Amino acid sequence: MYTVMTNDNFEDSLPSPESTPEPAPEATSVPIAAPTPEEPIADEPSESLESSESQESFADMLSAFELSHSHKAESGKGPGQRQLQGVVISLSADQVFLDIGYKTEGVLPRSAFDNNAEAVKAGDTFPVSVTGRNTEHYYELSRFKVAQPRDWSALEAAFAEKIAIVGTVTEVRKGGVTVDVGVRAFMPASRSGTKDAAELEKLVGTEITCRITKLDVTDEDVVVDRRIVLEEQARGLTAARREALTEGSIVAGTVRTLMPYGAFVDIGGIDGLLHVSDIAHARVTKPEDVLTVGQELQLKILKIDPETKKISLGLKQLQPEPWQTVSLAVGQRITGTVTRLADFGAFVEIEPGVEGLIHISEMSYGKKLRHPSDMLKQGDRVDAVILAIKPEERRISLGLKQTLADPWTEVERNFPVGSEIQGPITKLMNFGAFVQLADGVEGLVHISEITAERRLNHPSDMLRAGQIVKAQVLAIDSVKRQIKLSMKQLIPTEIDEYIAEHKAGDVVSGRVIEQSPSLIHVELGDGIRATCRTASASAAKAAKSAEVAATPAAKPDLSNLSTLFKDRFKGNTSEAGAKPEPFNEGQIRNFKITKLDAEAKKIEVELA
Repeated sequence: MYTVMTNDNFEDSLPSPESTPEPAPEATSVPIAAPTPEEPIADEPSESLESSESQESFADMLSAFELSHSHKAESGKGPGQRQLQGVVISLSADQVFLDIGYKTEGVLPRSAFDNNAEAVKAGDTFPVSVTGRNTEHYYELSRFKVAQPRDWSALEAAFAEKIAIVGTVTEVRKGGVTVDVGVRAFMPASRSGTKDAAELEKLVGTEITCRITKLDVTDEDVVVDRRIVLEEQARGLTAARREALTEGSIVAGTVRTLMPYGAFVDIGGIDGLLHVSDIAHARVTKPEDVLTVGQELQLKILKIDPETKKISLGLKQLQPEPWQTVSLAVGQRITGTVTRLADFGAFVEIEPGVEGLIHISEMSYGKKLRHPSDMLKQGDRVDAVILAIKPEERRISLGLKQTLADPWTEVERNFPVGSEIQGPITKLMNFGAFVQLADGVEGLVHISEITAERRLNHPSDMLRAGQIVKAQVLAIDSVKRQIKLSMKQLIPTEIDEYIAEHKAGDVVSGRVIEQSPSLIHVELGDGIRATCRTASASAAKAAKSAEVAATPAAKPDLSNLSTLFKDRFKGNTSEAGAKPEPFNEGQIRNFKITKLDAEAKKIEVELA
């Protein structure tokens, strides 16, 4: 059943030429035969004839109008479908142009097709839907199925199948806007896809694509959602763009956000991470030092995680590799900037992207550094010497102390063996104490060389760091840069005093404290010990000498014979061949000093 339309409103309802693919056929009027004289004319009012002719002409015109609009639904599955068949006519760098049967072509972004439309060519056909007009007056198309309902049954079908529909925003009202989708519908502002009220106002009078989220035919209550359609379209475009990306390809991007660990870059609607370590070959501490938000960059896709879909980007990978052009040699003196400090040393930038390491042990000859910050700080300009280069590992070892005078070149001349030195204790260890002889020169006093009076468990039992001590140089190893020192050699002891007060030949008394078949240990005083050979050892020695003297070529050695005679008759024994009195531990006897060794602190005696 058609609604009766007057000529005035009918002309208003006709489609514009721009939206009509082909002109509607002209309306034809039904001719009425003229009456002949033989046939009597019916006795009817003249207005009846005019009314009948007008009704037939109106019906024909209405048929022509419906025919002109039938192409909009010819490819759909039901009444009111807005799906069209678009034929590709050309492609640009970022768009695909299609003939949709209108006077003006429609456009789709290349990203709407697989592999960025690489396989699309002129003549290909795709089902599309019109979503609006762009600023260049082309029809904006979508590959989503879009319907334009005309009645409640079409609305119910679109709602049931969750098909996007086209509507026109008519006015802004409290909480949202009114949309004409064949009937009056409401769209909440939060579901409009706009950011603020100003953008919402701009939607009035425009055609939008939306989806019915609530439909009550009885109350004629319809709620639509544009945001969900925009999000689906965005996801579709994002997925298509992501499919077009490959590892190793070069892409253009815009810096969107700066973070301490890098920068997020927009590469055509998809975010990728440019890590701080991939910004430049030179060390970058803060991304904001070299990048700004909105900056356009050419980047290389380093990795695409197949599971998380995260994209890693690189900027330095498109820049020349500094290690390929660097020209350095071992022994070369360079100047660089300290970029960072670690517990084990300092990193120095020699050239942009080329760093060397000064190990903490190569910073000073004299100072014992606990941390590189005791001598250097970040940003310092320093001179250093290249000690080693490993290009395959991209490592350079540097020395800072090599730029200074080496104090060890004068050690043997300034501190000869046997000389006495004085200096502060720099460090105490379990095995001894380090004493500073000069700037950059230290010697070690072993724990056994600290004192001769008692046994120490730790050097701290007698010494402390910073204490000034005197020591004697025992040995020097310039290659290993080691000096052995002794403190006890300079401390007078009781045995030193005893040796100084006696001489060989003096007769002294002593107490036997220990004996063995060949030696007797005698205590001459508190802490003063001497050794004495026993009579058997002396006799054996004399017998050997006598045997040598008995040979024909040898002359008799009367001195050895005299010694043997004395050994046999010691102890005031008058009887020849009598045995000497045996030694007992604790026995006190008279002894004669035969040898004093002040350096070795040794005393030898014999029975007096």
